[in-house]
Amino acid sequence: MDPLLRRHYLHALGVQVWRPRFGAETAADAVPVCDPGLSQTVPSGAEPIHPGPNTDLAWETLAAEVTGCRACGLCQTRTQTVFGVGNRQADLMLIGEAPGVDEDRAGEPFVGRAGQLLNLMLAAIGLSREQVYIANILKCHPPGNRDPSPEEALRCEPFLRRQIALVRPKLLLAVGRVAAQTLLGTGTAVGRLRGQWFEFGADKTPLTVTYHPAYLLRSPDQKAVVWQDLQRVARRLRDLDNSAAGAGGVLER
Repeated sequence: MDPLLRRHYLHALGVQVWRPRFGAETAADAVPVCDPGLSQTVPSGAEPIHPGPNTDLAWETLAAEVTGCRACGLCQTRTQTVFGVGNRQADLMLIGEAPGVDEDRAGEPFVGRAGQLLNLMLAAIGLSREQVYIANILKCHPPGNRDPSPEEALRCEPFLRRQIALVRPKLLLAVGRVAAQTLLGTGTAVGRLRGQWFEFGADKTPLTVTYHPAYLLRSPDQKAVVWQDLQRVARRLRDLDNSAAGAGGVLER
């Protein structure tokens, strides 16, 4: 069995996978996997992932790895990879699910009608698209706009984790069911997840959940609920800024 899938299924069964202490593990074994059981703290490996300074070279290296990735079958059907976009030192990082047809064509996450609505959602709390960082669970478009498979999400996970580690956002916002359930390692519905704060990864980055803009286009009555989620994000960002100022100034990023 593929090592990545084997580790995923063992974690799902609650089986501890032991690793050599002195770096003898393979690259596949080194991939951190979220605990599928939902908790207020989401495990993600023993140590935070710090891939080095947030430099142009670090980003270019990661982007090149994504472009050259052949880890799953999506490389055969994609037009291009969809890496991410925005401020690489953003306080807020948004994570969607997978590129759609428009994103596959443009090479950028959240374009088309859903992207336009997302821009309006950000503007409602005083943020522009350029002020946040936006990425997806998957970097390639699944044919037919289907949901990512567990294997595909697992193979793309190291790329996303390295993006998070480079940006070092103050907050993470999971946008939509697939993003929320993948990041939190749960099958719980978005409606039950939203309205709460979780901690993601060994760095315990605050994470919250909201509905996907595409869902709002189909269910506009849920826009008021999403507005509550966005206000919660804005308040948390203000609280973090105030805490940093009270501690003697804004922290360097």
